[in-house]
Amino acid sequence: MSDPTQPRFGFVNFAETWNGRLAMIGILIGLSTELLTGQGILVQLGIG
Repeated sequence: MSDPTQPRFGFVNFAETWNGRLAMIGILIGLSTELLTGQGILVQLGIG
């Protein structure tokens, strides 16, 4: 069980776990939109 007195911000396991999960979701969304539109991510953002 988790300790309720342990901080949830900074470089703790809780924050790093969620950071990794959100990064994986972002990559999945980026690749999905690239497959659906046929354009690269940079072109969609107007950079490339």
